[in-house]
Amino acid sequence: MSCVKTLPLLIGLGIFLLGANAHALPEDRNQPIRVQADTAELDDRQGVAVYRGDVVITQGTMKITGDTVTITQNENGDVEVFTSIGKPAYYEQKPAADKEIVKAYGLTIQYFAANERIVLIDQAKVVQEGNTFEGEKIVYDTQRQIVNAGRATNTDVTTPRPRVDMVIQPRKKEPATEQPE
Repeated sequence: MSCVKTLPLLIGLGIFLLGANAHALPEDRNQPIRVQADTAELDDRQGVAVYRGDVVITQGTMKITGDTVTITQNENGDVEVFTSIGKPAYYEQKPAADKEIVKAYGLTIQYFAANERIVLIDQAKVVQEGNTFEGEKIVYDTQRQIVNAGRATNTDVTTPRPRVDMVIQPRKKEPATEQPE
C-alpha cells in the first residue's frame, strides 16, 4: 500500500464524516475530525484506507471505535462504505441537543454513507433513550432514526440469536393538573 497522494483519501474521509453528522448536532459538522490508530495503510488506486490497532474516530459528539477500520471510496473519491471490526466495534452520537447519545455495538459495523445507514452484525445492539434493541443483525437508519432488528442470513455469527430482544421504555407523561372546583 502506498502513502503517496493520501490527500484525496483524507478529504474523502472528511466528507464522509461530515455526511455522517448531517442529522446530528449542527456543531458536530464544524468540529475537527480526529483519527487515531496504531497503523494506517492507504491505497489511493484502490480507494481503500485501513486503520489498525485501537482505532478511534471522533468529530464533535460522534465517536467510532474498532480494532480495524476500513474506509472504501468509489472512483469519484466519495466514501461508499465504512467498516469497523472489533470485540465489539462501537458507534455513538448525540442526534440532537435535547436527545440522549445513541450507542451502537456489533462485532462488525458497516456505515453506508449514501443513505446514512448503519448495519450492525453479530452481537448487535442499539441503545437509544433507554430503549435497547438486540439481535444478530440490526439496521439503523440514522436519518429517520428507525431501527430494524432480526436474523443475520448468509452470515456466520459467533452468538446465534434466533429471536430479537427489545426493551422499550414507557413514555413519560406530564403530571395531570388539578382542575379548580
